[in-house]
Amino acid sequence: MELRALRYFVTVAEELHFGRAAERLHIAQPAVSQQIARLERELGVQLLDRSPRRVRLTEAGHRVLDAARDALVAADLVRTAAGKSTSTTLRIGTAAGLTARLERGIDALRERAPDFDVVLVDLPVAARLNALRRGELDLALARGVLSAPGLTVLPTWSEPLHVIVSSRHPAAGRDSVTVAEMADSVLRVPARDSDPPLHDALGAALREAGVCVPLGRPTGTTQDTIVEVGSDPRSWAVLPADQIAETGSTRVRTVRLDPPVTITGNVVAPEGTPSHAAECAVTAFRDAIA
Repeated sequence: MELRALRYFVTVAEELHFGRAAERLHIAQPAVSQQIARLERELGVQLLDRSPRRVRLTEAGHRVLDAARDALVAADLVRTAAGKSTSTTLRIGTAAGLTARLERGIDALRERAPDFDVVLVDLPVAARLNALRRGELDLALARGVLSAPGLTVLPTWSEPLHVIVSSRHPAAGRDSVTVAEMADSVLRVPARDSDPPLHDALGAALREAGVCVPLGRPTGTTQDTIVEVGSDPRSWAVLPADQIAETGSTRVRTVRLDPPVTITGNVVAPEGTPSHAAECAVTAFRDAIA
């Protein structure tokens, strides 16, 4: 049994599509089909239920998938132990407002395994998750993601959401505000397709407060949000505390929400990531102990 066939099978099982699997593997689709058929003949079971419209794992396919992933992880460990790879590259999906957490977490990971390079890839949350599924990232940090098909979501930290207003806004001098007290100002929120977790967290806070606020144009990047809100004393936005801390703008003020609203930060990894590796990442990127 060849490791190549197992790798092809795992890729098809994750994509449930031979064409997309071939693209990920950078090979022709017929080669993928031939390797899967050969593996099925060797094992004496059908792993995939193929039809013109869809590909599904059979019951045997589900069982073999877990074992195949374990075999590929074991093979990688053997290669590393044999010294064939003296360094590895860790590709981390990230976003604005995570600099301090990334620096602290990468330092913690290097204490355990110093010989690896880090590549940080800044992507919107949906693109981050898709890159993980395609094998283009090894792990990602993401706020507010509750679950993601094909991925393992591991709650790691909790972060308060704060109101940001122009320094000329009436609430600029307040220590805290309620959502109801901001109901006369225009709320700027991200479009749901660009940042579903933050969009949904704000929607839940508004529903819980039982207030209806006027909504303005959807926000873009953090930098653009800070500039636009800072220029308009009639508007406000809500951002995670760490994200605001990195802006350094003198044109906006940060005000705490009362009652507090928090968003959960997660380490997200591909399904099949060894449990010890996932636990190591969670330990590295969780909140610093005071």
